[in-house]
Amino acid sequence: MLKKQIKFLRLKNGWSQVDLATRLNISSSTIGMYEQGRREPPIDILVAMSKEFDVSIDYLITGTHRISAGTEINLVKE
Repeated sequence: MLKKQIKFLRLKNGWSQVDLATRLNISSSTIGMYEQGRREPPIDILVAMSKEFDVSIDYLITGTHRISAGTEINLVKE
């Protein structure tokens, strides 16, 4: 799910892999590896991504937003 979320949110913001990489101070090839599922981002990059995308880390990882206790919505179709 994480690889789909990264790509979905990047495209939703209209950013290329280079744009996101620049914002996170990492290489664009690293972004490509995250989106392909060949690498998992470390926690510091997950935190930075959640800030750049303005989403929770939970949403970034699972693709669901918790809107109230026990209620979740899935915003990305698999």
